[in-house]
Amino acid sequence: MSRKYIDCRAIPSEMNCTIAIAADTEQELLEAAVQHAVAVHGHQDSPELRDMIRSAIQDGTPPSVASGAA
Repeated sequence: MSRKYIDCRAIPSEMNCTIAIAADTEQELLEAAVQHAVAVHGHQDSPELRDMIRSAIQDGTPPSVASGAA
């Protein structure tokens, strides 16, 4: 089973969020990413938000960023 991740750096935002979230299952990752989107970014939980997040999920682990580079 490969890990799944979503990386806020790949999604343009006003706050330039650098959070990356990883989980073993897409469902676990989706729930954590929705909570992050609602609590941090002020989105409303909706089917559209979940579809957007689901489409941004990648297989593997988030790439590392060298210190100072984002």
